[in-house]
Amino acid sequence: MLSFLYLDLNYFIIVGPALLLAIGAQLWVKGAIHRWSQVPSESGLTGRQVAQRVLDEAGIPGVQIEPSHGMLSDHYDPRERKLRLSPQVFDGRSVAAAAIAAHEAGHAIQHAQKYAPLELRNIAVPVAMFGSGVAPILFFVGLLLNSFNLALVGLIGFAAVAVFQLITLPVEFDASRRARAVLRDTNLIVSADEERGVNAVLTAAAMTYVAALVQTIMTLVYYVLILQSRSRRD
Repeated sequence: MLSFLYLDLNYFIIVGPALLLAIGAQLWVKGAIHRWSQVPSESGLTGRQVAQRVLDEAGIPGVQIEPSHGMLSDHYDPRERKLRLSPQVFDGRSVAAAAIAAHEAGHAIQHAQKYAPLELRNIAVPVAMFGSGVAPILFFVGLLLNSFNLALVGLIGFAAVAVFQLITLPVEFDASRRARAVLRDTNLIVSADEERGVNAVLTAAAMTYVAALVQTIMTLVYYVLILQSRSRRD
């Protein structure tokens, strides 16, 4: 009983701050998007038009741009070569819409240019899906069955999620770098206020990936602590 309370206390000490960081990052990005969604872009282009302009400037043909469902559902699908934008971005004519659309178009450019971290991330997707979905179950089932090996498999699988998220960071940072450069070079943003808005939205979005990685690493540390405690007791 005391051991359980000790481990539970460690969860709040180790993982708790990371959870707060993740929540703060989500609030930050939502706040930045909300603020800059109220500021019209001087180009007057919709997010779809911005994304198409970015792709055209990069010489990337054949990418279909279509609306997705739900807020913050913007993404690029490399398998179908489709760039999907949330309704607020697809039809939006705001600074936030331009920033997000250009960022997702940056992923399409990465794919066309075979950007190494993106290629590696795409390969790692199945492993990451296993790690985030099945691995924690295996870990705790292993603890319940007193099977160190099964728990260790779950631990390694969850560690793969951290590796995947680490690979994701340069992919996201590079896409934002490309977005800023193209928006500036093509005069899709022209004022200092627009540039400040683009930077605010893209920086806040990037921090959500950093926070997710920190949360996964801290959860992994907690799992290791549990496994070490169990193995010592056995």
